[in-house]
Amino acid sequence: MLSLMESGGVAFLIAIFATPLFIRFLHRRRMGQRIREDGPESHRVKEGTPTMGGVVIVGAALLGYLMGHVGTAITFTRAGTLAAGTLLVAGLLGFADDFLGIRNERNLGLNKRGKLAGQFVIAIVFALLAVYWVHTSTTLSFTRSTFPGWQLGAVGWIVFAVFVVVATSNAVNFTDGLDGLAAGSSTFCFAVLSIIGYWQFRHLPLYHIPPALDLGLVAVALVGACLGFLWWNAAPARIFMGDTGSLAIGTTLAVLCLLMNLDLLLLIIGGLFVVEAASVVIQIISFRVFGRRVFRIAPIHHHFEMKGWPETTVIIRFWILAGLLAALGLGIFYGDFIKLKGLG
Repeated sequence: MLSLMESGGVAFLIAIFATPLFIRFLHRRRMGQRIREDGPESHRVKEGTPTMGGVVIVGAALLGYLMGHVGTAITFTRAGTLAAGTLLVAGLLGFADDFLGIRNERNLGLNKRGKLAGQFVIAIVFALLAVYWVHTSTTLSFTRSTFPGWQLGAVGWIVFAVFVVVATSNAVNFTDGLDGLAAGSSTFCFAVLSIIGYWQFRHLPLYHIPPALDLGLVAVALVGACLGFLWWNAAPARIFMGDTGSLAIGTTLAVLCLLMNLDLLLLIIGGLFVVEAASVVIQIISFRVFGRRVFRIAPIHHHFEMKGWPETTVIIRFWILAGLLAALGLGIFYGDFIKLKGLG
């Protein structure tokens, strides 16, 4: 428990004190966000706000994770190292996208194919290492590897994992459109995962995940990093996380759930991101097939803005939804534990 507190606390302190320094660094170099032309008109005032704040999130989370092992009995595991490494690599992909967008002086960085190709490469490498290096269970799981326990096999699980990682990465990327929305919503998800990681560690004979506590350290480090960053990213934001943050957060959220045998529970824990991604998919299909739009603009948070909701209202209500869904995921996990122990 102390190691979890140390990891989260260090990440939080680094993020909250390093972010204003990074803001000044970006201001001096005029490295600001370019606003999408088809977005809400009210966002024009955000033009030039420093971006790439995900650099602080990734850096703080990695340092917090490392510090969680200092002076404790927790050892580095292959699963924890893989999760932390994936966080870093996904952040680098997002950084390349953000940097090119700033250099080109428009809200376009890597082209869609290049960005998607990078996400697939990261997802494939992760899935291969998860199966053949970490030896993660290849059964389709909800709250544990034995429920429902459908065996996918190495190839099937790798294909499934690649889809989950790419989809979640893009879902969080879609959500990052309002001040603090992605950072705040992600905090709920990682908080739940840190609790589950500790619970799996304390009940190892039931869950059979030896690196659960180490994975919990990654999750709680991201809680601290996101909260520290949110102090400066909350409306009106002084800095945006950019793709550096959203791709890193989304990828790691999927990675942690897969390594903790929470494959399907991810749909509930990260339910807000599912809603955001679904709104984009529905909009595209509806327009291409029927020639009409379901939403005024996608992702769905912009739809409510276009309907007249103030930005802060949208953010807070979506935070509430994200928190409720994450709590529901935790409740389902604990309910299954009660059933597993025969206490219900």
